[in-house]
Amino acid sequence: MARRPASLALRLTVSIGAVITVVLLTFGWMVQRSINSHFVQQDVDELNAVVQSLTQSLSEPSASQEPDVLKRRLAAAISGHRNAQFRVSDSHGNVIYATPNSDLDGFTRLVPFTGVITIDSVKIWRDKGETYRGAVVQLMNKGLQGAEPLTLAVATGINFHLHYLESFRSYLRVITTAACLIAILATWFAVYQGHAPIRRISREIRRIKSDQLFIRLAPGTVPVELTELAVSFNDMLDRIEDGFQRLSNFSADIAHELRTPITNLKTQTEVALSQSRDVEQYREILYSNLEEYERMAKMVGDMLFLAQADNNQLKPELVSVNLVTEVQELFDYFEAWAEERSVSLICKGPVICVQGDRLMMRRALSNLLSNAIRYTPPGRAVTVSLAANSNDTIAISVENPGHTINSEHLPRLFDRFYRADPSRQRKGDGAGLGLAIVKSIIDAHGGTITAKEVDGHMIFEVALPKATAK
Repeated sequence: MARRPASLALRLTVSIGAVITVVLLTFGWMVQRSINSHFVQQDVDELNAVVQSLTQSLSEPSASQEPDVLKRRLAAAISGHRNAQFRVSDSHGNVIYATPNSDLDGFTRLVPFTGVITIDSVKIWRDKGETYRGAVVQLMNKGLQGAEPLTLAVATGINFHLHYLESFRSYLRVITTAACLIAILATWFAVYQGHAPIRRISREIRRIKSDQLFIRLAPGTVPVELTELAVSFNDMLDRIEDGFQRLSNFSADIAHELRTPITNLKTQTEVALSQSRDVEQYREILYSNLEEYERMAKMVGDMLFLAQADNNQLKPELVSVNLVTEVQELFDYFEAWAEERSVSLICKGPVICVQGDRLMMRRALSNLLSNAIRYTPPGRAVTVSLAANSNDTIAISVENPGHTINSEHLPRLFDRFYRADPSRQRKGDGAGLGLAIVKSIIDAHGGTITAKEVDGHMIFEVALPKATAK
């Protein structure tokens, strides 16, 4: 089973929360780095100040070269730098002076010489639980005998800085964690509030029942991002309402159309069984029942055909169909009925062939012709016109005078069980599926069919492509 995707609120909260967390951590790191750099620069400035004081002290001419005098002078040079320690030695490694309680000998051996103390040249050194930052510089001094170069190891204690940075780091972690949690909660609340229109739309959609398909969403009352969703949902409801209405009508029409032959069969059977009859009377009743069975069989066959059309299961077997030949053969088939109704049949137009399914095309033309003959007054004519249009289509027109239809009924003539005149329910009028079948066949061939009324003449116009790809 496929895993259910995470909710939009969770996705947005996690995404925005992650971004905020990264931003806060980056900001905290930059602040911490800035403070640390500030402390390092302070230490560098202090070390340079110590070096400058010592250099000045060593450079001053001295009348006395006694060690005690030199030590006092060097000790006085850093009197204002309480955390500073230094060690001065000659080129042979002999210590000239070193601050009390300091051991910079190892530091002097490990750290390379540097000309100028900078942030990049200072080193960290730990001794006896204390941490120092320092550097080793070489001094040229003329104040002492021989003017030998001196080695100066200078360092300053940074425990206070380290303790402050550790405390600040802990405080920053707490603040960052709290800020991230608050930001995530605020983000979730904002996302939740932002989804309020979606929840409101969901409540409105939940109210829609089969008897309330008329309800529509108001696109003007939703955020811009949801406008297209509301419009699409309304369009879907329009289609559902139309399909539901057609299905309801279809079910009612099926029940109505089947009720009549079933009632006839039941009545005739009851009459036949009410008393003894001779063979000829039973034969007449059976023939009458057979007509009703044929009527129901035709109706069921038509509905199955339309069901196939609805599911795109009509697959025409395309061959070259001579429309003039098909029309003439249908004229021969309907000739007796047309003569009985005193209706003439006329075919006009050149010989035209079209790619199509011969049986389907004959069924469509047969339904149009039977419909035209049925509603043509005696003494008039049904005209079938064929023509090749300039837009690579074949035009078939079936025209009959008489029975006119109001314009509001024309678009619905191809609906199932639809009759422009509801009073026409007599036997022989059909079940109202003929024109719907015609439209399904024409659609399956990639064509179109329209109906119009001109000067008392009903005209059905069919347009088919000259060639339909297999």
